[in-house]
Amino acid sequence: MLVLGIDPGTAITGYGLVGEEKGQAVAMAYGAITTPSDLPLPDRLMLLQRDLAAIVDQYHPDQSAVEQLFFNKNVRTALAVGHARGVVLLTLAQGHVPIYEYTPLQVKLAVTGHGRADKAQVQQMVTLLLGLNKVPKPDDVADALAIAICHLHSARLVTL
Repeated sequence: MLVLGIDPGTAITGYGLVGEEKGQAVAMAYGAITTPSDLPLPDRLMLLQRDLAAIVDQYHPDQSAVEQLFFNKNVRTALAVGHARGVVLLTLAQGHVPIYEYTPLQVKLAVTGHGRADKAQVQQMVTLLLGLNKVPKPDDVADALAIAICHLHSARLVTL
């Protein structure tokens, strides 16, 4: 199974494709979709949709995992993430990729064993679990890989 993990954002959307080989999680591809801050929001969302659709077309993931929006103290940031999340969900649905959603707490618990782990702990575990040489950057990429790993663990439990 190939899982596309996504950490949505208007400025940066992290993505990570994670599969399994011999029971081990393996990073197949990962990166970030970025949009210029000087573009109007509708144009940024169109760029996000175009680039994400290209990733779906190139890799044909079996399933996707997207981080759920949690309320942020900064309402403006929460709204921007909500816009990006809507575009992500629509693009995945148009690509016929099943979508699963996880809270940040669920992702942290699946990757580190502790739901209150900090960002550095999650990044180190992602690096270790995937056998990477260095922590994926920017942070959104490591988060997307963590979301994909979370889904791999969760999907395994559901099929037992």
